Amino acid sequence: MCTLKRLAEKGIITEEMKACAEAEGVEAEYIREGIAKGHIVICKNKKSKVTKPCAIGKGLKTKVNVNIGTSKDRLSIEEELKKLEIALKYRTDTVMDLSTGGELDEIRKLIRENCPVPLGTVPIYQAAIEAVEKHHKSIVEMTVSEIFKVIEKQAEDGIDFMTVHCGVTKQSLERLKNKERILGMVSRGGSFIAEWMIYNNKENPLYEYFDELLEIAYNYDITLSLGDGIRPGCIADATDGGQIQELIILGELTLRAWDKGVQVMIEGPGHVPLDQITANVQLEKKLCHGAPFYVLGPLPTDIAPGYDHLVGAIGGTIAGAAGADFLCYLTPAEHLRLPTIEDVKEGLIASKIAAHIADLVKGVKGAWEWDLEMAKARARLDWEAQIELSIDPEKARRYRIEGGISQSKACTMCGPYCAIKIFDSAYKFLKGKDFSLNDSKS
Repeated sequence: MCTLKRLAEKGIITEEMKACAEAEGVEAEYIREGIAKGHIVICKNKKSKVTKPCAIGKGLKTKVNVNIGTSKDRLSIEEELKKLEIALKYRTDTVMDLSTGGELDEIRKLIRENCPVPLGTVPIYQAAIEAVEKHHKSIVEMTVSEIFKVIEKQAEDGIDFMTVHCGVTKQSLERLKNKERILGMVSRGGSFIAEWMIYNNKENPLYEYFDELLEIAYNYDITLSLGDGIRPGCIADATDGGQIQELIILGELTLRAWDKGVQVMIEGPGHVPLDQITANVQLEKKLCHGAPFYVLGPLPTDIAPGYDHLVGAIGGTIAGAAGADFLCYLTPAEHLRLPTIEDVKEGLIASKIAAHIADLVKGVKGAWEWDLEMAKARARLDWEAQIELSIDPEKARRYRIEGGISQSKACTMCGPYCAIKIFDSAYKFLKGKDFSLNDSKS
């Protein structure tokens, strides 16, 4: 069976392409052509249970991903399933299971069974953890076969897209020696790979055996999300030689993947000052031949623990407006702890707002129409419509009720002095009069 990319290249429009086109308000041919060129991806494993596929890429709505998953300190799968439930309620486009604690196979299967949207993973996490906990070895004693066995197992379980840190190579690591970073590597998967490479004095197996990785991806029609293992972990390290060298390598791997009929996204760039975000997006689009850009943040400041969902939303807005296609949410707990259910909601809503603002700039179909409907509802002082049109209707309704309902139909901030009501009343008189400042009498 062909992959979606191969089918698109042959001019075939699939049911997934039709469904995504309808959701985007575009022609199915636009989706097909974008997949054929590599500028759009639809993450859907052949064995996947996805019932709500989404297209990610050029000319489409900016998508948002939610990360969930257990850790060694918090092993409750019930809590993670509740996080999944809240993420789906507030319309996440995709989910990633980043679990590192407990029975990883069972956790992944439970999340998969309850997740109708595309599901992603980072397979090197499980490979490293199993090396330590099941095989009683260290991470550096992982074998290549063990790494690829995990990748194939997750593919068999129906994972739709995988982050693989193929760009952490001897060549890119060499760049880190030329200029000492404040924060060397902050990518967990990237650090696993780097430690393995340095200890064994060998090339990254995900790079060295990239053709084998492509074979698995082709057989299951998995989208490879080429990870940014050398992404900057603070704004002082942004856009340096290591980061750019990795991006160049990912661009080369993108062409190899496309040649084999495999869909690809590119991840990046982490912590980046505001004035470098647009340039980073443009670099990715140029060096990676227009492949969809999956943005981790970016975070334009390092000083806001507890508020990094806002920092990420600011960076994500700029990145999305510049052409990034996919935002990975950040929660208020980023850099501090595993997020709670409420953290997941707050992080997702912040990223959804960022994505929408970016779509207004991009001119994506439906974005301006949504804002226009809200403006009309406000002009009518139609509170029910405003609540229903809001990105978080429950919160909007709660604030409206908790604030007390004004007797004058306005909000309780303005009451009888509501600017909309006052101007509306004045305008009724204005419409029937020949009103000109030049003709006014003192």
